[in-house]
Amino acid sequence: MADVALQPNRAGTAQAARKRSSLHNVLHRKSTIAFLMALPLILLIATLVIYPAFYALHLATLNKSMARFVGFGNFEFLFKRETFWLVVKQSCIFAITAVLFKALLGFIIAHFVHNIPAKGQRKWRGMLLVPWVIPPAMSTLAWLWLFDPSYSAFNYTLGLFGAGPIPWTGDAGWARFSVILVNIWVGAPFFMIMYLAALKSVPEQLYEAAAIDGANWWQRIWYVTLPMMRNIIAITTLFSLIVTFANFDIVRILTAGGPLDHTHIFATWAFRVGIEGSDIPLGASVSLFMVPILAVAAIFILRDVNKRGNEA
Repeated sequence: MADVALQPNRAGTAQAARKRSSLHNVLHRKSTIAFLMALPLILLIATLVIYPAFYALHLATLNKSMARFVGFGNFEFLFKRETFWLVVKQSCIFAITAVLFKALLGFIIAHFVHNIPAKGQRKWRGMLLVPWVIPPAMSTLAWLWLFDPSYSAFNYTLGLFGAGPIPWTGDAGWARFSVILVNIWVGAPFFMIMYLAALKSVPEQLYEAAAIDGANWWQRIWYVTLPMMRNIIAITTLFSLIVTFANFDIVRILTAGGPLDHTHIFATWAFRVGIEGSDIPLGASVSLFMVPILAVAAIFILRDVNKRGNEA
């Protein structure tokens, strides 16, 4: 009888030991530890990003007085406005052009810094990061003075060579060029520092093997450097594309969307119709239109990154 009574106790003890062991194993998994450590940040993102996003979706379904549900009425109204499609076109031109030139300049400057002796690299990195470190609103005010129609330093310099003044922010074409130029100046250092870190991770043995095979500098870049940096290039481009699409301060300070709405992008036009025009739901609808565009770009870029990861 005593043996029969002890058997359930032994079984319960063994089961409890197995549970403790499994819990111990779970807590020692790197993925579990990483998730628990990232959990506070995940909760913060959920509070500060996910909730406002769903609230913006709710606002976009209301009328101007936010007292009546209108469904997709705000989006239908936007699709019928020529200004909206002008903003879509300008936002795509602004973001794609700026990101392409930031990536190209960042790649060139990163190679320049990478080839400098180690002692001088710290000084150059510090100087080249200044445009990215300075608050964009502050640096854009300096550019606004450079583009000033009456006291422009650029026009003064051009006048020394007999060239006429350029309406940097008064003409639609030059105004687009100006906001893209300033965005490139602000964002190129970010690409430079990311690419510089990627370049330092490329094994020198690959370059030595390519040199032995007779590859010139361009072939070494095309067949060695770029394949080794493709993931960093893709992720950096995606991040910059998102930030550039959502840019507000540069366009707002330089042109305020002018002349005649020809430099408005999603963020500035959403501010114009939502805050200045006192139509918060319509402004929310404008800002939400960035989501499908960026989602398509993210899907293609991340799918390519994942594909290369699986091949590796």
